[in-house]
Amino acid sequence: MENTIFSLLPPLVAILMVVITRRVLLSLGTGIVAAAFLLAEFNITETFAIMWDAIKGIVVADGELNTYSLYIILFLLLLGTITAFISISGGSRAFGEWAMKRVKTRVGAQLVGAFLGVIIFIDDYFNALAVGQITRPITDRQKVSRAKLAYIIDSTSAPMCVISPISSWGAYIIALIGTILAAHGVNEYSAFSGFMQIVPMNFYALAALAMVFIVALRNIEIGPMKHHEERAITEGIVVPQDKPVPGELKDDLPTSTKGTVGDLVWPIVALVAGTVGMMLWTGASAVEGEVTIFGIFENTDVTKSLVTGGLLGLAVALTFFVRQAVVLKGVNANVFGKGMIEGIKSMLPAIYILFFAWVIVDLIGRLETGTYLAGIVESSNINISFLPFLLFLVAGVMAFSTGTSWGSFGILLPIAGDIAAAADITMMLPALAAVLAGAVFGDHCSPISDTTILSSTGAGSHHLDHVMTQLPYALISAAIASVGFLILGFTGSTLGALAVVAILLVAFAFIFGSKTTQEEVLKENLAE
Repeated sequence: MENTIFSLLPPLVAILMVVITRRVLLSLGTGIVAAAFLLAEFNITETFAIMWDAIKGIVVADGELNTYSLYIILFLLLLGTITAFISISGGSRAFGEWAMKRVKTRVGAQLVGAFLGVIIFIDDYFNALAVGQITRPITDRQKVSRAKLAYIIDSTSAPMCVISPISSWGAYIIALIGTILAAHGVNEYSAFSGFMQIVPMNFYALAALAMVFIVALRNIEIGPMKHHEERAITEGIVVPQDKPVPGELKDDLPTSTKGTVGDLVWPIVALVAGTVGMMLWTGASAVEGEVTIFGIFENTDVTKSLVTGGLLGLAVALTFFVRQAVVLKGVNANVFGKGMIEGIKSMLPAIYILFFAWVIVDLIGRLETGTYLAGIVESSNINISFLPFLLFLVAGVMAFSTGTSWGSFGILLPIAGDIAAAADITMMLPALAAVLAGAVFGDHCSPISDTTILSSTGAGSHHLDHVMTQLPYALISAAIASVGFLILGFTGSTLGALAVVAILLVAFAFIFGSKTTQEEVLKENLAE
């Protein structure tokens, strides 16, 4: 069943079930069973053995603890606990009140999240969770739905990371490009220079980033997002109790009335400083020879850095909690245990989904779903001018099916390089750009993507709500990017293709945009 059309069945089953049943864990579990069943060639006993091996691999890999997955889980637990103690200390309430005096519109609240997403481009995991923690009190006060915040987070994190050379993504991609260029004897430009030339060709990342600001400024609510926004305006941020929401604390958690903005800001500052500092340290320590900023980010240990930053952030949050309990008497010290428990419990829904997603991604990898899709491209006899467009679509389908953009990079970038080198070496960079763009697009749409899951967690949104509300915006951005890749393939002009993408974005803004605010639109509808 490996590397055949049947390898597409498990991800398709999981994704279709998510849409039909709206039960994420059940859907992922069904996909896991289907994948293991195919790998076992319909042997029931072997099916369970394969599933157990995949589950065990999340904890233990190659005879050692799998620190990558364990560190991410630990960081999520740390982040939930930090959030709980910030809330108990009154930091979230104080920050919300402070922000209300300065951010007085829903547009402003959305722009705060968008700008933070652009600025925090070191790593997509860190971006998703940090931006969510900072922005959520502001968007909640301005009645911006959690689904909208999740969209803002998701559509600024990966798109920024994939075009930034100083990021964990950029370092990984530059390393891959260097290998591809060396394999084909390309010496007209370096790996770094090639990456920088690719940036303006990454039409999906640029369109997705622009779309976030257009949606905020022009009040464009499409599909399910309109329902979520209208509900947020009329009812406020209501978190249903019938299904768990990642990152959401219980309402009965005590909160100090003597909290200050510093009770929120300083733990987050410690979290950011600790994470970035550790990324620089681990990266520099692993570099052999001359230490450069790109070498640092290529070799940095992101997950260890996240845990270090989380521990530092928690230490600062607990310091402020002790100050509130002992010095200011704003809260009872006995709530320490409750804060720990509720902080951990708030992150369990995200961890469950992430755990299931890791298992199905591992099994899909064993089925060689990505290799099968890549083989379709490699064996196709097509006009070379269609290559960027086709690679964009295939990378999108691959990332959507496998739930991993990095895995799609690793499989498709070398293949794209081989095709371009054999057919027309001038198509090398456009082909690589199309793969990067398509992988981010597919990752945005996939309910089994870890970045999609963590964006939901950072925003405190139901995972499926985020997937369904983001989908229309991602598809529109992808359609605009597709036009750009067609023009790039046929003309070879990056500026020309970029100009058309910009024109289409402007046209979209004016055709679908509204000059009135969402509140005014809703009032008019209610009056009628």
